Amino acid sequence: MSITILSQSAVIGGLQDQGTPARPLSSPLPRLSGIEVEVAGAGDNRSGIWECEPGQFERQLANAEVMHILTGAGTFTPTGGIAREFRAGDTLFFPANTTGAWHVRETLRKVYVVMALPA
Repeated sequence: MSITILSQSAVIGGLQDQGTPARPLSSPLPRLSGIEVEVAGAGDNRSGIWECEPGQFERQLANAEVMHILTGAGTFTPTGGIAREFRAGDTLFFPANTTGAWHVRETLRKVYVVMALPA
């Protein structure tokens, strides 16, 4: 097994276009990009780098997720909850089935691990 190192992941190039959010809440639509990084032995868990331009949209994942914010700032407002601020250097832990709205104020880049849903 080899270790994957993404040098300077906050500024690394080569992210692939991923379109726009499925459930936007603002216009113009923010562009999404990223790269998936396979980790041997991670099972069905997914990980990588993801970037989003400023805008607002609903969170789509039913999965639990851990993310570390590399660049950017904004808020996440859980459904029925209070807006939570985040910025570069913060680490966020989303339980499974977390719904709500992202409001990205400064282009967001994160390292993420999305946990596989239980069988």
